[in-house]
Amino acid sequence: MKLGQFQFNRLEFAGSLADLGTLLPLLIGLIVINGLNPTSVLFMIGIFYILSGTYYRIPVSVQPMKVIAAYAIAMGMSQVEISASTIIIGIILLILGITKLIRLIGKYIPHMVVRGVQFGVGSILIYKGISLVLKSDSDLVIQNVGPVSIGVILGGIGVILTLILLKNKRFPAAIVIVFLGIMVGIFMGKPIDGEIQVGIYLPKLFPYGIPGKTDLLIGLTLLVIPQIPMTTSNAIISNCDLSKEYFGKKAKKMSYTSLANSMGLGNVVSFILGGMPMCHGSGGIAAHYRFGSRTAGSNLIIGSIFLGLGLFFGPSALHLLDLIPLSLLGVLLIFAGIQLCLMIKDVKDKINLALIFFMLLVALTINLSISFILGIILAYTIKKFKLKI
Repeated sequence: MKLGQFQFNRLEFAGSLADLGTLLPLLIGLIVINGLNPTSVLFMIGIFYILSGTYYRIPVSVQPMKVIAAYAIAMGMSQVEISASTIIIGIILLILGITKLIRLIGKYIPHMVVRGVQFGVGSILIYKGISLVLKSDSDLVIQNVGPVSIGVILGGIGVILTLILLKNKRFPAAIVIVFLGIMVGIFMGKPIDGEIQVGIYLPKLFPYGIPGKTDLLIGLTLLVIPQIPMTTSNAIISNCDLSKEYFGKKAKKMSYTSLANSMGLGNVVSFILGGMPMCHGSGGIAAHYRFGSRTAGSNLIIGSIFLGLGLFFGPSALHLLDLIPLSLLGVLLIFAGIQLCLMIKDVKDKINLALIFFMLLVALTINLSISFILGIILAYTIKKFKLKI
């Protein structure tokens, strides 16, 4: 079915599911470990997906801000500290967008550094995907088949199915993988702890209260400052580059300023309604595109799913999301990462390839933000001294 620029078919549905490998583990962690409200988080993801797709008219990803989410989960940070980081990053992004300062920043970011960020993010996605495949699926009744982990077996099956179905329009790979995951969860999963209750659940205004000075200071120093370089490089500059590569003239609304503004507004509203810090990651765009998304119909599909889960299932939605084994979500991550890594195919110069692999090394051993900063310094050094290999 087609409505204007929006298509609704199996491929759009498949592409809409493709970024669950990135989204679900962090989403569930923020709810279970940090106590974020499930209704608020799911509602905001759904709304952000739908509004982003409606505005940009191409597939746009919605992801947790990974540095903030990962650190908050690891340190068990409070709801109000995470909420503080959400409003701070939202305001900073709006300032960058409204003043067009982000355009000035993007103007001086060398193209090879953008490719380095994309290659780094792609490699991290592959690594995370393999980690999920190798990790034991503790929610399954069967943990091993002989000496082999059930996660490895499911991951292997998922990889084979994805390779076979990657270009199949009748049975798109992502739909098959997610459906397989749900079936495995139903028939091999441990009994659900608690009942699934259907009703009407609405997000509340400021559910965690208003952050105090200490919360704002912690949110800024521990969460926001480490996140800003990654958001600038991956969610704005790399995302804009990738969208134009994939969708050409259809991505006419994609710009550094529009991305900064949409993420800024999204996070301000997320703060008000108790959602999580969100962004438009380039890895998500690669995932959606790799598995079939070509129009913003995929945004409306996945946005409606998350919106429905939040509004009608509330806290019970976690039981449904937990059905899909992590190992199969890992398969989606691996292929999304490969898609993103392939962006360096236009790089011919050895010195630029060396720059990209240097950035990868830093990203894997330290973090992507430092990789981005050092990549810029090295790129300008190469240009100034006309270095060659």
